[in-house]
Amino acid sequence: MTLNLSPNIADPDDFYAELINSQRDLDEDQALRMNARLILLLANHIGDRRVLTEAIGCARTGGG
Repeated sequence: MTLNLSPNIADPDDFYAELINSQRDLDEDQALRMNARLILLLANHIGDRRVLTEAIGCARTGGG
């Protein structure tokens, strides 16, 4: 499996709004912890270490 960088989310604007709204009543620390938990949940769902390593690299460099 390779990292999919093509648009792949149904209703991306709705998803973005949901993500932002999920943090509305959280302070900065709570929002950071929620994001970390979300990342770990999604990483577990993906499961492929090569894909996860590629995603980390893209996120770190702003690539993609």
